[in-house]
Amino acid sequence: MSKKKNILAYRNEDDRCYGLAGMAISLATLDAIDRVVEISIDAKGPMVTFSNEFFWGSSQSASPKASWQRLMQNYQITTSLALANVLSRCLIRDKGSDPAEMLAELMPVIKAEGREVCELEDDEIHNFYDNTLMRANRIFSNRRIYPVVDELARILARRRTLSGREIAEELHYLRLI
Repeated sequence: MSKKKNILAYRNEDDRCYGLAGMAISLATLDAIDRVVEISIDAKGPMVTFSNEFFWGSSQSASPKASWQRLMQNYQITTSLALANVLSRCLIRDKGSDPAEMLAELMPVIKAEGREVCELEDDEIHNFYDNTLMRANRIFSNRRIYPVVDELARILARRRTLSGREIAEELHYLRLI
């Protein structure tokens, strides 16, 4: 029996920093930094810790439509983070390596979340994925973003953990937001 290599695994700390830098930029472009407590390259579990607002943002008296829209917003955030992580690592850190294999590995997870959390059909998931990937490609294919990602990756390597407020401050300093 052969063991399948996990191509999504981080190769080293630098790879991890670039993935997390891409995720931070994605949070900024989605105007979702306020839903993050912190990001950390030293985290044993997920590198992004979300605030309670992310999980419990709508009230019990909210309409089913409002609750579903909130679930879709969160689905967009998590999908965008995953895609930004891969694209930042491949396009910027690895100077244009093809992300197709890594993206293919993500697709079953994105599909499962869409089905289970948002009760989407496969065609809806594919349309959502295609739109989200196109948006992420526009961001991470833009060479003007490369120096920002490089610097943010260096900041993460040095500081290890940034709060949501610190992410916003660093991105403002780097003239991204």
